Amino acid sequence: MNVLIVEDEKSLAIEIDTFLKNQGFLCEMAFTGMEASEKIAVNLYDFVLLDLGLPDYNGLDLLKEARDRESEAAFIIITARGNVEDKVKGLNLGADDYLAKPFALIELQSRINAVARRKFAINTPVIHIGDFTIESSSRRVTCDDKEVELTRKEYDLLQYLILNRNKVLTRQQLYEHIWGNILDDQYDSNFIDVHIKNVRKKLNLHSRTPWLETVRGIGYRVTIDP
Repeated sequence: MNVLIVEDEKSLAIEIDTFLKNQGFLCEMAFTGMEASEKIAVNLYDFVLLDLGLPDYNGLDLLKEARDRESEAAFIIITARGNVEDKVKGLNLGADDYLAKPFALIELQSRINAVARRKFAINTPVIHIGDFTIESSSRRVTCDDKEVELTRKEYDLLQYLILNRNKVLTRQQLYEHIWGNILDDQYDSNFIDVHIKNVRKKLNLHSRTPWLETVRGIGYRVTIDP
């Protein structure tokens, strides 16, 4: 998951950043509302952790701005403000959850996981697709109880496609989710094609994967019948 941490208290932002990276998240930090606004406008994030008390911005205004831009990121408000009015206003503006400071980092991770389950309509940590089973907690992919040997990035790529099942994901979306934000002089769309090819090859050693589709000229899609 690609996470933007919007927090003007740098020590807390760094603490969250370090913790989430150790859990396998990709993270960026923004210490002002203006910096966050610019990042959200040009980058794709799965989550934005948003402090309301920014030095140059009302966090609620930043949330409204992001929703007006049709950002698909899930927003979790993290703030010392404890009044019900701010909480209700944030949720009404499109926040997905609200976490009052101080909080335990393990609780933050739990909130992120819970929002991700709602966002992707996942009611179980085990997903069955074709002849394969994906266990999110252990990050294992198996077929007839035989494990498919995927690298960490290959698993992340496959899981993200499965979570966004029946939705076409562009190469840029996949790149930014797995490897972080794109730098124009470094991005190569063939990079994703090579990784998808490797994933398919490893899966097909166990069973055919017609559900992992190439959408010509756009990207890729995992198709799961309802």
